[in-house]
Amino acid sequence: MTEVKEYRLGFFHKYLTLWVALCILGGIGLGAAFPMAAQYLNSLQVYQVNIPVAVFLFAMMYPIMLQIDFGEVVNAVKAPKSVLLTLIVNWGIKPFTMFFFAWLFFRVIFAPYVQYDMATEYIAGMILLGIAPCTAMVLVWSYLARGFMGLTLVLVAINSLTMLVLYAPLGNFLLGAADLVVPFMTIFYSVLLYVGVSLVAGYFTRTRLIKTRGITWYEDVFLKNMGNISIVALLATLIFLFMLQGEVILRFPLVVALIAVPLIIQTNVIFWIGYGISKLIGLTYEEAAPASMIGASNHFEVAIATAVTVFGLQSGAALSTVVGVLIEVPVMLLLVSFCLRTRHWFPARRKWENGGNRPEPAPSKS
Repeated sequence: MTEVKEYRLGFFHKYLTLWVALCILGGIGLGAAFPMAAQYLNSLQVYQVNIPVAVFLFAMMYPIMLQIDFGEVVNAVKAPKSVLLTLIVNWGIKPFTMFFFAWLFFRVIFAPYVQYDMATEYIAGMILLGIAPCTAMVLVWSYLARGFMGLTLVLVAINSLTMLVLYAPLGNFLLGAADLVVPFMTIFYSVLLYVGVSLVAGYFTRTRLIKTRGITWYEDVFLKNMGNISIVALLATLIFLFMLQGEVILRFPLVVALIAVPLIIQTNVIFWIGYGISKLIGLTYEEAAPASMIGASNHFEVAIATAVTVFGLQSGAALSTVVGVLIEVPVMLLLVSFCLRTRHWFPARRKWENGGNRPEPAPSKS
């Protein structure tokens, strides 16, 4: 497998929790101070797609797609256990556990405190998060946890491609089960717009620049300069979304807390499923960390985009996806810390040379 350069944390990544908190507070403050401006920005729509959100989300997705080496997908067979694990957890388990926790809390535990129709929208937003495994920030989590970045990139590529095929049918099926029927093509076009367009643009940009300027310039110069654009776009999106959701949050702060509870439980449950199976099937720590985190973390860019497109910027579904962003960073940082403390649970690290996995020799007892 081709060696992948170490993923370096930039200024925005390193203090992401702080920036997210400031943007949330800033967005709420702007929404309260300039309510007419929020209404005007909400009106900038074409075929139910908000133009500012579309620009921000493309700016988030495009730099991520530029990092995918599509040739590495072919080499994924050299780590079949990790690939199968992430596919089974992300698409065969995670969507249904998210549905279960959303239903349990908003149809049973929190039912006396939340209006039925609004609970349905909150459930829809959580479902959209649950069927969107992370394909961006997992690079950061894997780096912090000292996971194998080459494998992480392969898993990111596979999940990005799989999402194009499975996100729409899974979303349509589970949203229908939540008493909310959404046209299949609406979700499909949302994913196609926010993932497909950026994926194609990223592929052709990468291919062209590597051909004309070389891989060294591409990785050391071009990607370095592009690195913070995705995070800046995410923060701008948060300001914009919380500007529109600020009134609801100020009026109903308890709702945010109620949504956060099942999301936090879901994140931990999925991580433990992936981490536990990794231990049982004999993965190394460097393989187990990214394979587990890619399911625990969510692709909130796609979830936000789909929720906004299908339900509207000021819907309960959009609020659920935004709360997902709110809780993800601190929860994932805690899981990273836990991973580092439990590295000794797994077999010795393997060296990935000449495309093979060979265990390192056991340390001498002398």
